[in-house]
Amino acid sequence: MESEMIEVEVAYALPHKQKIYALHIAEGTSALDAAKKTSVCQDFEGVDLETAKMGIFGQTIKSPADHLLRAGDRVEVYRPLIADPKEVRRKRAAKAAGKLEE
Repeated sequence: MESEMIEVEVAYALPHKQKIYALHIAEGTSALDAAKKTSVCQDFEGVDLETAKMGIFGQTIKSPADHLLRAGDRVEVYRPLIADPKEVRRKRAAKAAGKLEE
């Protein structure tokens, strides 16, 4: 029995460069396997699909290797965070508060 083929996308973005890969894959393919079918690792330096966090339309998925895709899904491969977003906001707020007191 041949599995049905579905269309999905895999996306990766840097501040200056983004790419969306359109794929025609077998139903039952995992998010990780779909990402591996793209050239994202060749197109973007330093991408490690085995450890990268991934999501579907902005919703993080816990285990990309186990998350089965549905037709129309867009797998987003996330970059590692350089700075803690909470710490960045805290510093920005402290800087803004300091300017107000001057």
